[in-house]
Amino acid sequence: MSVRIRNHVRVTGRPEGRPMVFAHGYGCDQNMWRFVAPDFEVDHQVVTFDHVGFGRSDLTAYDPARYASLRGYADDVVELLRELELTDAVFVGHSVSAMIGVLAHARAPEHIGAMVMIGPSARYVDDGDYVGGFSREQIKELLDSLDANHLGWSAAVAPTIMGNPDRPELAAELTNSFCRTDPDVARQFARVSFLSDNRADLAGVDVPTLVLQCAEDVIAPESAGRYVHDQVSGSVFTQLAATGHCPHLSAPEETTAAIREWL
Repeated sequence: MSVRIRNHVRVTGRPEGRPMVFAHGYGCDQNMWRFVAPDFEVDHQVVTFDHVGFGRSDLTAYDPARYASLRGYADDVVELLRELELTDAVFVGHSVSAMIGVLAHARAPEHIGAMVMIGPSARYVDDGDYVGGFSREQIKELLDSLDANHLGWSAAVAPTIMGNPDRPELAAELTNSFCRTDPDVARQFARVSFLSDNRADLAGVDVPTLVLQCAEDVIAPESAGRYVHDQVSGSVFTQLAATGHCPHLSAPEETTAAIREWL
């Protein structure tokens, strides 16, 4: 199956411009970039896509064995980059997709020339002096709750992830996105995301990297973002005024400006 169909790939902008590839986070799809990606179409080739199992990707392509780790998703990204013949691309990854980008870069460094990580975390579980934001027990409770009631879990967790309680429409959009996801896919990807440990992979990132950190991010706290920044040599850390875990939805102008200034 062509990656264009499997991952519902959309290419816009200027074909001669430097490619920018936008990768969405857990339970979301490429529509989440609708307030940010268009701004770059004036001078970049813009690529958006859906991870398999999400959005308008081909659900029949979902293979539990392939996607039992983030490397399966990274392999998809590499296939996308190669099929589109992209070089020196700017990979923009939100949340777990930041680490998917790290793994894709390790596999195909000739295709990714820069990285933007929005709300990244190399490990969500606390470990000794490392503060990922969750205890093992908290992660277990989160996953058990998802197993028991996917829709109820989505309705309860999405507003917390989004933050910005004064803007309930944002939480509603994220909740609806979570609820549209196939429950089996949601359960497995949650486990893959929250139980992964990509700390050792960060040392292999040798391209210019921007880490964008939000305030009051319950999924990827500042300690997690600072760790990524410290481990990626030469990276730039930018603290946004935006709150919550999805600044491309809650503060798209600030997010776009931060990326443009860095580029």
